[in-house]
Amino acid sequence: MPSQSSSRSYKDRDLKLLWGLAAARCSNPTCRKPLIKEATEKDPHAVLGKIAHINDFSPSPNSPRSDPSLTVQEANAYGNLILLCGEHHDEIDKQKNTFSKETLLGWKREHEEWVFGCLQQEVPAIGFAELEVVCQGIIGRSGPPSEPVAPTPPTEKMRKNGLTDQLRLRLSLGLSVFMEVEHFVQSVARIDSHFPERLKTGFVTHYNEFLQQGIQGDALFEALHDFASSGSSRFERQAAGLGVLCYLFQKCEVFEP
Repeated sequence: MPSQSSSRSYKDRDLKLLWGLAAARCSNPTCRKPLIKEATEKDPHAVLGKIAHINDFSPSPNSPRSDPSLTVQEANAYGNLILLCGEHHDEIDKQKNTFSKETLLGWKREHEEWVFGCLQQEVPAIGFAELEVVCQGIIGRSGPPSEPVAPTPPTEKMRKNGLTDQLRLRLSLGLSVFMEVEHFVQSVARIDSHFPERLKTGFVTHYNEFLQQGIQGDALFEALHDFASSGSSRFERQAAGLGVLCYLFQKCEVFEP
């Protein structure tokens, strides 16, 4: 994620939610361009998105999007932020009478619903090719093997990890391809018997890193989804990442505090 100035300091939790639920795309419904350029042979990936405040960060009596009742923390929280490309960020910043806070909230809500709809279309089409890319990316960040434990039922696991109903639909969508992901894992395990454990360990390692950063609840789920998808804004990659994430959610104690 891009760094921010101290006056507009965003918590990791809010950044993970904002970028994750927007699928790293511009939230303007006429745009929706990807905001992350894939890495090339010569350069790492490039972050192109800009974060805008729905209610002004610095309230002004002359601004139609001013809300002096907001604290600095509230102004910089996920609920008051919208992810945009550079062009539309500057446009709404300079034309505040045209782009009201009601308009921006509508954009954000519509965009997040569109993102979920795209995932709904892509998840059933998950194939071995995308699953292999996703799983190899996860294994690449593995640490020492974790101790096996008895799985906790998903509903109880949601409660223990502070996941809200906002994530319930995503979890259900990912679990709808549980058998497909398990078939893939079992197929690879016939060749590499340590593959399932290394896959789990890769997630546990990153899970613990996020916890140490203070990321929890819905933001933790989105952070792990972004990790599983290798930060890609391609929906086929995000669908595969969601499927593997939810498979591990049910299969093992990746999310157990």
